[in-house]
Amino acid sequence: MRAQLARIIASPEFVVPERARSFLRYVVEETLAGHADRLKGYTIAVTVFERDAGFDSQTDPVVRIEAGRLRRALERYYLVAGQADPVLIEIPKGGYVPTFTRRPVLTTAVPTAKAPGTDEPPAATTVTEWLSAPFPRWCALALVLAGLAALVAVLVSIPQLRFAQQPAAVPEAAVPEGTSLLVMPFASLSEGNEAKLYAAGLTEEILTQLSRFKELTVLGRETTWSVPATADPGSVTRELAVRYVLVGSLRVSGRQLRVASRLVDARTGAVLWGQTYGEDLRPEDLLSIQEDIASQVVATVAQPYGVVFQADLQKTADQPPDDLEAYACTLRFYVYRAELSPEQHALIRACLEQAVARFPRYATAWAMLSLIDLDEDRFAFNPDPGGPAPIERALAAARRATELDAHSARALQALMMALFFHGDVEEAIGVGERALAANPNDSEFLSEFGLRVALTGAWQRGRELVEQALARNPGHSGYYHAVLALIAYMQRDHDRALAEIQQANLEKFSIYHAVAAIIYAERGLMTEAHHEAARFMELHPTFLANLDAELARRNLRPEDRARLAQGLRKAGLPVPAPGPTHEIRRLNPGALTG
Repeated sequence: MRAQLARIIASPEFVVPERARSFLRYVVEETLAGHADRLKGYTIAVTVFERDAGFDSQTDPVVRIEAGRLRRALERYYLVAGQADPVLIEIPKGGYVPTFTRRPVLTTAVPTAKAPGTDEPPAATTVTEWLSAPFPRWCALALVLAGLAALVAVLVSIPQLRFAQQPAAVPEAAVPEGTSLLVMPFASLSEGNEAKLYAAGLTEEILTQLSRFKELTVLGRETTWSVPATADPGSVTRELAVRYVLVGSLRVSGRQLRVASRLVDARTGAVLWGQTYGEDLRPEDLLSIQEDIASQVVATVAQPYGVVFQADLQKTADQPPDDLEAYACTLRFYVYRAELSPEQHALIRACLEQAVARFPRYATAWAMLSLIDLDEDRFAFNPDPGGPAPIERALAAARRATELDAHSARALQALMMALFFHGDVEEAIGVGERALAANPNDSEFLSEFGLRVALTGAWQRGRELVEQALARNPGHSGYYHAVLALIAYMQRDHDRALAEIQQANLEKFSIYHAVAAIIYAERGLMTEAHHEAARFMELHPTFLANLDAELARRNLRPEDRARLAQGLRKAGLPVPAPGPTHEIRRLNPGALTG
């Protein structure tokens, strides 16, 4: 059991703060020592989290929150790195005493036979079996598919959702009323990573197209990928409270691509619509297949409500190129966005630069390259001293993307972000409002636009936009909770700020640690504040030297910059004394009312 504990703690797939590691060590060692009866919330708070003797769990839910985080981290570990580990360590809900289960040696099960003529995933298929499919033998694709194997593993490894009860200080984000839809990951029924790539790409394309329809509430991609492709739609919808579920599968046979999909009414389990598609196996056909599926799904979902969609899903210049490597590059971008690490940034930048050089009319790749260049500018990821400044490169790439596809959500998001950091705030907000009207269900855009709106001083409207993103995409909740924590702090709602930041976990994202340090210091939790401050300095050591300029580049008002600087000093960070105020471009009074 101790060997298993050491294996978990040492694994890079066990992504938790140090305090959560200490939590796990403590409860395991106490249980092995025969002291399980001592594992109460009060004892853990005092011993592990250094709370004083007056600790009250009603006002400080740290133990409950960290226990929930620890349970999710253990689930993810055993889903990814610990599939074959001999001992399963779990912390059941309702208590803090771990359980230990000896596990049999993992073997690949034989899939259950399917009925003739069906394309449904076999009931016995597991995530482990999906990830262990044999590597394809086509030598021409070997180098490409080596990277795709990692992509698929990361997409599938996003932990299954387990929605714990939120602290009282944080209102529960609910899926908006109306026609709500979850797109489950399309299952690959063929061996080899090429088929898995097509399944992942088709799922992404469907999500992008469906998010354009205002009458639909489509849950976001992180939530989609948190659900195993073979999960039971009924159990999934009970957790996510959606009305409809789109389920699909994909099979590759020679040069033929066969896609089966069906729409399920979550309330009754009835299959409302289903169809099978057969196409030649070429990457550019994925968009036309998706277009056909999306239009029929929209029409079917609309019928119970009597809403008639006159949707014209026109083809644009943004055609996926007839090249597996370039197409996979845009899928790997979302893996980077979930992690926001310098290592992934360097890989994706090189990949996207090659993609746009070979396929200069690929709008999605240009938009993603713009966001990558912007991250070089704002996070100091992998600075490239040669050539134009990264913000200028970001703006040029975003304009190129919108020239190629004026309606693309990623292109409009890239242009809004580049303009914002370029200092053209009013133009950025205008682009954001147009993008919001055209893509009201795109959760990634909602959160980014909400944060930009908030930073200009419209904290309440920004908070509402981010809460909409959280409701549409609970699988990406860590980032959303971090943004909501900052907004709550600026609104002086310190109880909510603490509850929100304790639900975020962005260990490789430097700004998260600065926000966490400020909030912990405000609540007098100085041990946590100093830990987060040290981590921030480790990840972004140059930020504080030009603090006011960095905050001004993010278009915060002088009074808001002063408040953040004061919070950083309170957390023990070496913030320079106030200097000349940097000017930023202001908005017209009506710019944020749309």
